[in-house]
Amino acid sequence: MSGAGMRDDVVRIDGAAPVTPSLVEEFQALCDRVEDGLGAGLTTVYVSGTPAGGRSGELSVGLVTKWERVLRRLERLPTPTATVLSGDCGGAALDVALATDFRVAEPGARLVVAVDGDATWPGMALFRLARLSGGAIRRAALLGVPMDASRALTVGLVDAVTVDPGPVLLELAEQSEGLAGSELAIRRQLLADAVRTSFEEALGSHLAACDRTLRRGAGA
Repeated sequence: MSGAGMRDDVVRIDGAAPVTPSLVEEFQALCDRVEDGLGAGLTTVYVSGTPAGGRSGELSVGLVTKWERVLRRLERLPTPTATVLSGDCGGAALDVALATDFRVAEPGARLVVAVDGDATWPGMALFRLARLSGGAIRRAALLGVPMDASRALTVGLVDAVTVDPGPVLLELAEQSEGLAGSELAIRRQLLADAVRTSFEEALGSHLAACDRTLRRGAGA
């Protein structure tokens, strides 16, 4: 895909695969490229897939912390960001989608909070879901009930549902072309500050919950 304001590099995430050090490094490299100005305009990630047997796998709290930090970098990039969602999207796919500015869902796409053992995975995806849509996501966050694309559109979790994401992405790129990265960052921060709990304040609690989940899984 090409056009005004579109980037040449394409990143695809398989949510069925676990978070790994190499995935963290891939996103660190993506953030490095954008922050170094190697290509302007809209940064787009394509995501699909969700963990089949829970989320934790071979995760450790250290790896979760690195993953959350790179997602925070993604949220703060000096260019607009977008995700295209296909099919069921959970795990790393959901994490990335919720960390971008815009979400474009193909028909049939669903947002899935992975159930790990006897509860949903308590990562920062829950924080971002609540920040983005409030009480509308309670069933997804507490019960792991998938949310289809039309419902996600209704509550504002995705910005469009279309069989052809190209024109929507191109429109977003054209609308954002020429915007100053620093000004975009300020406005994004103003939106984030509208909620009472900051990311930094919430992160410790979420990591502690992840640690508890991992310890319980190891014990089982």
